[in-house]
Amino acid sequence: MNTHQENLELREALSVAGLRYTAQREAVYQYLCSVSTHPTAEEVYQAVRQRIPRISLATVYKCLEALVACGKATKISSADGPARYDHRTDRHVHMRDLRTGEVRDLELPHELRLHDRLQAQLEDLLRQNGFRITDVRIELVGYFDKPYSNSSSAPA
Repeated sequence: MNTHQENLELREALSVAGLRYTAQREAVYQYLCSVSTHPTAEEVYQAVRQRIPRISLATVYKCLEALVACGKATKISSADGPARYDHRTDRHVHMRDLRTGEVRDLELPHELRLHDRLQAQLEDLLRQNGFRITDVRIELVGYFDKPYSNSSSAPA
């Protein structure tokens, strides 16, 4: 998708969520879309600072939260490390390295559709226990044999 189209979609999403479109939010979003890694707020800050030198880490955090609030990014929380951010908001599987905290996407064949199958199988059981499921997130944890050699060439 081209940058102009991404910016139009970002403007619309922010507007629908009642949030303003700012140059800082645009820069943070463009960075998220440009990498296949799942950066921390600190990593986003270091990258966006190259474009907007006076941006603060607090502003980057606020931008990321605005992107999550308007549905243009996903926050991937972890009990044992900093949150990471993903511009992909579709259902997909994450792999997390327990040693480094690195998160990568796992592309599955369409026929697996793990999220849909798991949600369908669990909904009745959970409803019987007084729990209404709203989403299924799948994260596999373990260890990568090799780290990404270059974030710009990393698989999506």
